[in-house]
Amino acid sequence: MSVIRGIMVPHPPMIVPAVGKGSEKTIELTAGSYEKAADFIVASDPETIVISSPHATMYSDYFHISPGKHAAGSFAGFGAPQEKYSIDYDEELVSVIAALAEEEGFSAGVDGECDPLLDHGVMVPLYFIKKAYEKAGKEMNCRFVRVGLSGLSFPEHYRLGQMIAEAADKLERRVAFVASGDLSHKLQENGPYGLAPEGPVYDSKIMDVMGRAGFGELLEFDGRLCDRAAECGHRSFIIMAGALDGMAVKQEKLSHEDVTGVGYGVCTYEVTAPDASRKFLDAYKEKQAKKIEKLRSGEDYYLVLARTALEYYVLTGIVLEIPSDVPEEMLDRKAGAFVSLHKNGELRGCIGTTGPTRDSLADEIIHNAVSAGIHDPRFSPVRKSELLDLEYNVDVLSDPEPVASPDELDPKKYGVIVSKEGRRGLLLPDLPGIDTVEEQLDIAKRKAGISPMEAGVKLERFTVERHGAE
Repeated sequence: MSVIRGIMVPHPPMIVPAVGKGSEKTIELTAGSYEKAADFIVASDPETIVISSPHATMYSDYFHISPGKHAAGSFAGFGAPQEKYSIDYDEELVSVIAALAEEEGFSAGVDGECDPLLDHGVMVPLYFIKKAYEKAGKEMNCRFVRVGLSGLSFPEHYRLGQMIAEAADKLERRVAFVASGDLSHKLQENGPYGLAPEGPVYDSKIMDVMGRAGFGELLEFDGRLCDRAAECGHRSFIIMAGALDGMAVKQEKLSHEDVTGVGYGVCTYEVTAPDASRKFLDAYKEKQAKKIEKLRSGEDYYLVLARTALEYYVLTGIVLEIPSDVPEEMLDRKAGAFVSLHKNGELRGCIGTTGPTRDSLADEIIHNAVSAGIHDPRFSPVRKSELLDLEYNVDVLSDPEPVASPDELDPKKYGVIVSKEGRRGLLLPDLPGIDTVEEQLDIAKRKAGISPMEAGVKLERFTVERHGAE
């Protein structure tokens, strides 16, 4: 039982003839492959089809699984209201997945607001699956589970897939998995989203990995590459990979097209036997643990203090007193400092002060480390289970100095502060992906709520003393 087959498919509404009105012929290769993939799913007689969709309800720190008995949707928003669907949800499987997540303290379940209508990331696969059932002369009597993505890390998406498989095992369900997602949206100058150099790079790499079923490599993708390529399916593919964890698969790459400026890839996967060598999350965690161990062995006292402060607060709820062995330089000095946390290569929190607010730099670092882990509004508070996975950076800021024009800035050497009428934005120097003064100023202004063309913006620059990974 458990997850027996999976497919990687795109979701361009235009591929549905009632929507495309002839334009679907431009992606005939994808449509033909899609039909084969849908036939592949239907031939396995699944009791439940799980569909992960980038366009389902999505939270930054929570995986939403659609609740309820039924759901319906149509392509009315794409000019084809007559093309509509109704499905039954597998409430029992959803309940078991949610229970497993709650037991583990994992951020997934049915809580939160949910759009009751099916999204096109689900409906496009449904169009082909329904056709496949009709072609096979069968009733589409299987049930469905709709899973959204999140802003959580790649490994956490993989873990969700594992939980789906565990729930299927527990209920002895025959489950097929549909990973819905387009590839890069920036493949051609004349495409709807233009061209980015990272677009073709991402498509080539993802089709190579998925074509070989090298699922462990999905966890190693550079998040900046994914963002700049404007992909939407990577996390969806990772959830499917997790659902197939520990299993040998027979894979087939059916097609890849980029004629519209958006990448569409279709692959199929059939489970053949258990395979302990394909437990990719375990291997990734082992690699990460060695990396963290190496980093911690080389930490200076700035990093040790930041880590100790956050760990102490998470475990006790009390702000750490300044330890007796703090170097004199951290007691005698006052300065602003930023503490940033990373987990699995992704930002997990960052809070800082542009100038001294405490009696010593040591106290500044202690309080900012706690704030980075607990009070950064972009993230949920760091949990005890995450402490061993965190990497720390501490940036100690020089006193800001005013500059007359952007010509005096250098994003690799200087951080920047922009301000106007009480609005203030800061960006640290030498950040990955920030290569020009224009990019640096644009982001700093957005953080301050200052429009790009607004005049009279005050500029300041500063340097940092950086402690942590280069």
